[in-house]
Amino acid sequence: MSERLEDIAAAMVADGKGLLAADESSGTIKKRFDVIGVESTADSRRDYREMMFRASDAMTKYISGVILYDETIHQNAADGTPLVDIIKASGAIPGIKVDAGAKPLAAFPGDTITEGLDGLRERLAEYYKLGARFAKWRAVIDIDVAKGVPSATSIGSNAHALARYAALCQEAGIVPIVEPEVLMDGAHDIDICYEISKATLTKLYTELYAARVVLEGTILKPNMILAGKKSGKVSSPDEVAEKTIKLFRETVPAAIGGIAFLSGGQTDEQATANLNAINAIGPHPWTLTFSYGRALQAAPQKAWSGKAANVAAAQAAFAHRAHMNHLAALGQWQPTLEQAA
Repeated sequence: MSERLEDIAAAMVADGKGLLAADESSGTIKKRFDVIGVESTADSRRDYREMMFRASDAMTKYISGVILYDETIHQNAADGTPLVDIIKASGAIPGIKVDAGAKPLAAFPGDTITEGLDGLRERLAEYYKLGARFAKWRAVIDIDVAKGVPSATSIGSNAHALARYAALCQEAGIVPIVEPEVLMDGAHDIDICYEISKATLTKLYTELYAARVVLEGTILKPNMILAGKKSGKVSSPDEVAEKTIKLFRETVPAAIGGIAFLSGGQTDEQATANLNAINAIGPHPWTLTFSYGRALQAAPQKAWSGKAANVAAAQAAFAHRAHMNHLAALGQWQPTLEQAA
């Protein structure tokens, strides 16, 4: 496989394939395991992820890359094979989450700044040796209009951190996924989401240019434009598609390597339907696909429930969700295909 950044980025979004975000922190995956009654241990986390990485049907046909957590990139499968090698054998590219999480932004209540730049150059060199060819850094932008959240300082600080991270990745031969997530948790309407996302993306690309990041060797992982969960409104796929593409045409350079959406708290089917609607109104200047965590994993997690006897059923559930999102990335998904499963 080519080691040029732009070739790796192109492969990450090619042929309707998308990314499996399997980079949940130990705290997050414990919450998921609590729901299915599984104790979260290094072995149970490995068994669960190995189950997905060995779902060869799903991985080979629909998954271009896997975002890993630090623990996982170092782990071996039950038979001793490095998990990274299982991913590579399926034709997918191993990637790594490198940020240290969102922390409160001093003097700005309600705002956060993502940390993790200290020592990042050295960590990236180690991850490269372990086989990672792309990385992910997530900035978190919450919306609370009454409290003046987010502040311009928060948007600016997070955009600057994303740019510094991206430059370090490219220096290390690793494609940066830049993820400025405007959360859908609030009570805001779809237009507020649009305005905040516009301010965020405008600032992000100003900072990436200033940091001399090569845009062709980057992937954008954005939120879709949606009404907040607490608004009581559910945005239709057509409205989501129209507003999301309008925003990108105003703010996202055509030069970037591609766009892989986060699911951000949407239900499995919502995330698929919205991605499909976005691609159905194309063609667009960029390839648009998925980088889903929960929206790919909720069904297989439930089917697996920590039991070896359920592995085949869980792999089938994973393959179905991956297939649906693959079709959505091509603009060819239909709701009737969900019932067929």
